[in-house]
Amino acid sequence: MGVLEIMRGGIFLFPFNLLLYIYTNKDYICKSIFQETAMSKHKFKTEVNQLLELIIHSLYSHREIFLRELISNSSDALDKLKYLTLTDEGYKKLHFDPRIDITFDEDGQKTLSVADNGIGMNEKELEENLGTIARSGTKNFLSSLSGDARKDSGLIGRFGVGFYSSFMAAERVEVVTRRAGEEQAWKWESDGKNGYTVSETQRDSFGTTVTLFLNEDGKEYASRWKIEDVIKKYSDHIAFPIFLAYDQATWDKDGKETGKEHKVEQINSAGALWRRNKSDLTDADYNEFYKTIGHDTEDPLLYMHTKAEGTQEYTTLFYVPKTAPFDLYQADYRPGVKLYIKRVFITDDAKELMPVYLRFLRGIIDSEDLPLNVSREILQQNRILAGIRSASVKKVLSELKSLSETNPEKYTEFITQYNRPLKEGLYADFANRETLLELIRFKSSEVEGFTGLAAYAERMKEDQKAVYYIAGADEDTLRNAPLLQSYKKKGYEVLIMDDEIDEIVVPSIGKYKDFELKAINRSGTDEDLKTDEDKKKEKDIQPLLDKMKDILGEKVKKVVAGVRLTEAPSCIVADENDPTVKLQQMLKALGQKDMPEFVPILEVNPESDIIRKLKDTKDEELLKDATELLLEQAYLLEGIEPKKPAEFVGRINRVMNRAL
Repeated sequence: MGVLEIMRGGIFLFPFNLLLYIYTNKDYICKSIFQETAMSKHKFKTEVNQLLELIIHSLYSHREIFLRELISNSSDALDKLKYLTLTDEGYKKLHFDPRIDITFDEDGQKTLSVADNGIGMNEKELEENLGTIARSGTKNFLSSLSGDARKDSGLIGRFGVGFYSSFMAAERVEVVTRRAGEEQAWKWESDGKNGYTVSETQRDSFGTTVTLFLNEDGKEYASRWKIEDVIKKYSDHIAFPIFLAYDQATWDKDGKETGKEHKVEQINSAGALWRRNKSDLTDADYNEFYKTIGHDTEDPLLYMHTKAEGTQEYTTLFYVPKTAPFDLYQADYRPGVKLYIKRVFITDDAKELMPVYLRFLRGIIDSEDLPLNVSREILQQNRILAGIRSASVKKVLSELKSLSETNPEKYTEFITQYNRPLKEGLYADFANRETLLELIRFKSSEVEGFTGLAAYAERMKEDQKAVYYIAGADEDTLRNAPLLQSYKKKGYEVLIMDDEIDEIVVPSIGKYKDFELKAINRSGTDEDLKTDEDKKKEKDIQPLLDKMKDILGEKVKKVVAGVRLTEAPSCIVADENDPTVKLQQMLKALGQKDMPEFVPILEVNPESDIIRKLKDTKDEELLKDATELLLEQAYLLEGIEPKKPAEFVGRINRVMNRAL
């Protein structure tokens, strides 16, 4: 009974009894008053409630990962304190013997506890770390979930369930923690449904203990054998010793149980996996290590383990996730590569470790040469790290190139997820552009799936003078673009570039080997296709083209006759140095509001019956309406609606009226 219950129970009606109760229970009451006044109740942030609901109901088939996540958190806490004891004068005097301890109670309530003597948390850190999800894009991530438990379980795994996975196995979770260098300890409690409480408490030393009061599904984890099995499977590589405490029955010579012996045994190998020889490791070893550092439930698509010796000594272990991280296209994405120096964890949030276009990588860089007290500013300018980064990028790209040659099916899996980031590299990493040009893939007018530039070049016609492509935002629109037909008719393959970034990076390439890259939806590209007969037809309808330009005025740069159209009477193309209409729309969406309006070139088909009839018409009103419609329908074919729908409909009605 707490002091509030005493008051509610009416004891104040009997002063003598109250005084007697207080006197005989003064220590308990003082403690009760202290705890109740110090305790604060909090509600979870909305996104935490959503994530908890999804975790509990979607990850049922991966319930055991809660223990992996808790041990990973303990390892991170030990890493952080280890670094401080080596670099910060305020922590160097701490007695620090890093370890993780697991205890369980298999009787009664059935509990499981994971304790560490790492950095610990104070009250503010508790609320920041366990009351909200301080990760960018959380709301976007949650909105991307489908509601299908099986599909969403993979997404949640890639998001990183962390501490909250505890509620898959527990009906209530208690966290007792004390930050290194501070005296006050704190207790966090929650059932995962109705918010959480934070109160002052006691802890003999710094660190954190997480206690799970196991639910029906989780009670199987209050078992020595189950815990050891999960640790061996997921956490054997953790670089700090993990100890398991348990009671083992003792027996006499006749096989009769005589009692129980309390034992504490280390149950992991406690060696940095990336430091071990590759010949001693299996695919399973690599995959389970990835799942821990990548917080994923799937095996990685591939991994790359490198040990460099000589001028610089370092070890790298990189993974490519099978599915792209959810925050891949967010400016404040979370880096996936951790930096260690001589096996001491330094940071996991330095975007300088790898170039932005390889931000999907997960893994480890462990250097022998960097100073332990390296700062963020030093990281940005350090020659040693720059050398490691440069060599690592070349290694990763080399491995990807090898994969593309030896396992095309697996490489297609990679491209499906990471083609766009590689294209960013074309623009950002000039030193590796040639390699990247061999790695990127495009869709094509002639082949199914993806194709590379090398394969395209092998299929080129003998008389073909350039690599042709058409860029825009929608694949279906591009495949049905009127401009494409004449190239297909001549047997010229055209690359279909429907990724928004294509229009930014591809013009910067210029050439692939000896071939220029030419966009067929830009002016001038059709010169490769023109014959003397085509030039004669163009000259014949020049008077009509002049009239059409006068009608359209500033709406177009010019009106020209082209040979790229086979059936459609008209299309719009961009001037050679202008952004296309789709690129301009994208740039405006990115905030460049002051861009001038897109002014296209109207290209007409001299062979079209409509153009032939307009060439001979004397009806000026019909010519005016038809010219405007030719421009507007060309915009429609690009997926762009008329600016003035009422005027557009009026013109259609007038032309229809003349035809009926």
